Amino acid sequence: MTREELKAAAVAMLDRAYIPYSHFPVGAALECSDGTVFTGCNIENAAYSPTLCAERVAVGKAVSEGHRDFVRIAVAGRCEDFCVPCAVCRQVLYEFAPDMEIISLNGKGEELSRTLRELLPHGFGPEYLLKEE
Repeated sequence: MTREELKAAAVAMLDRAYIPYSHFPVGAALECSDGTVFTGCNIENAAYSPTLCAERVAVGKAVSEGHRDFVRIAVAGRCEDFCVPCAVCRQVLYEFAPDMEIISLNGKGEELSRTLRELLPHGFGPEYLLKEE
């Protein structure tokens, strides 16, 4: 998938977002190393903590289908600023691909590209956990 196709897939998800409270749609398109792409949109809940971000929806779909090798993700919003993953999404992405590319889009379709390590320096990964002996 080309970069432009990945970005378009993220933007297409904006219209699928369930956002009755914030009215802030987010779409995501997550690319795996084999070229498979999983999309997601944010899904809000009246009890705010169960709300799912678009990035975590895409990760959940990918992992449930046996994919854990992520290369890049495009995250789209309709705001003036670039739509970047929240801290929880950064941590979830870090679990699988600390060096992945994050393509953040604004409402004009402009992009800002960074690595996940730039957005989450000193992330907490599996290497910090004790190994069973």
